[in-house]
Amino acid sequence: MSDFKRVKLDERVSTKVIGTHSGSFQADEAMGCFLLRVLPEYRQSKIVRSRDLAVLDTCDIVIDVGGTYDHTKLRYDHHQRDYDERFDTGKEGTDGDRCTKLSASGLVYRHYGKEVIQTYYPTLSKEHVDLVYTKIYNSLLEALDAIDTGVEMSENDLLYKDTTGLSSRVARLNPRWNEVDENGNTPDYDERFMEASKICGDDFLSVMTRIVESDLPARDFVEKAVVGRHETDPSGEIIHFPTGGLPWKGHLYELEKIHSIDPLIKFVLYTDQGGMWRVQAVTVEGKAFENRLSLPKAWRGVRDDDLEKVTKIKGSRFVHAAGFIGGNSNYEGALEMARQALLAKEE
Repeated sequence: MSDFKRVKLDERVSTKVIGTHSGSFQADEAMGCFLLRVLPEYRQSKIVRSRDLAVLDTCDIVIDVGGTYDHTKLRYDHHQRDYDERFDTGKEGTDGDRCTKLSASGLVYRHYGKEVIQTYYPTLSKEHVDLVYTKIYNSLLEALDAIDTGVEMSENDLLYKDTTGLSSRVARLNPRWNEVDENGNTPDYDERFMEASKICGDDFLSVMTRIVESDLPARDFVEKAVVGRHETDPSGEIIHFPTGGLPWKGHLYELEKIHSIDPLIKFVLYTDQGGMWRVQAVTVEGKAFENRLSLPKAWRGVRDDDLEKVTKIKGSRFVHAAGFIGGNSNYEGALEMARQALLAKEE
């Protein structure tokens, strides 16, 4: 259970006005407007969409248009020639190498993100707010910045393209060039923009809630397992959790650095929903499918009695053909599978 629960915002409506550009819209200003409208000062504020500087000058705060980034003037555009703002947590050496410039949502988040988090979770400690602030940027907002400012996902040719992300979903809300209704009318851009901002808000709340109410409580379990790793196995390369379903990967990489873990952890043991013990390989940090050490090739794709004959470990139930995960009926068997995998590495 989580000790943190998101509070419901009150129904106040601010008289202040948020300005952004008219016409086609992107996820960065749609997200930026959502974030601002969470804050008490701009709660449910009216949004004016215009490119007329005289109109924008009447707004209390302006994002993604106007050619100026000046926090003291509440102006947050990122299209200037000499613009080069990037996300920084304030910890030396942690974010200086980011390839992504901040878009409108990134700028809003830089200055107001922690207040947004505290608005929904007023009891969070400063340490937790800082942690959540960085995790939300890494897992959601950096992608919006990168897509809006033209940063390729890979330096090499992409093997496939993903168009299911938030930026793509927002882009599809823009009226098509030939879109008309049954009365011959074209869709209203401003109405569509409000739909886009709501979609961005739904995604933000989903990510934030999972981080605060699931990831934060799990961190203590992961740290305890990391610190007590030699109690699981003398190698220090295997850890286990007393319960399944913990979101552990992001925490593991961070905690290994904090505790100066060497050698790095190779396998994690935990139970699945059916009670089977899983032995999962830890991926290389920053990679989705490359493991630090995979389960032995001879085990891969083999199941049940056939697998027991190959592993010579009672209770062996399966090993995935890719070698990243296996299963055993009991904890002792899963632990022995991980131990044997470590020995196979050394042969």
